Amino acid sequence: MTKTVNITQAVAVLIDGNNIEMSIHSEAKNKSTMINFDTLIPKLLGARGLNRLMYFREGVSISAKLAERLHQQFFGVTRACYKNADIPLSIEAVQLADKVDTIIILSGDSDYIDLVKHLKAQGVRVEIASVKSTTSADLVSEADYYHEITQDDWFVYNSPKKK
Repeated sequence: MTKTVNITQAVAVLIDGNNIEMSIHSEAKNKSTMINFDTLIPKLLGARGLNRLMYFREGVSISAKLAERLHQQFFGVTRACYKNADIPLSIEAVQLADKVDTIIILSGDSDYIDLVKHLKAQGVRVEIASVKSTTSADLVSEADYYHEITQDDWFVYNSPKKK
């Protein structure tokens, strides 16, 4: 008789907004392309539980609509970063290391390789989610798992026409 094993994991999703936005804009060849978080986040989590979702973006112009949507759907927060997201996202990941089982980083930036190594040394499973064409192969090989973000994971935002 085979018994079913219920595996639970607390997962944090940390998003380098600038990196992901530039990647999908490049791949789609359209600057109005946006990640569909409503479908992507559940796909990344599978049956695991979401502990934290944070969206980091350079500059102060994070869309209020995006911030509200992430909060409503995932109790997510947005963080405007002084320069780029690398350092704030890395600090948050290190602080979360003893609170979660897995950290999923949405970025293909090779700057995160040392962070991935550090988190894994702390016993945290690290997964990367990104657009393959703009992702460091070294980052993918260092991660425990890689999720490819494809055109099924984004949509084109059409701004309302002005009257």
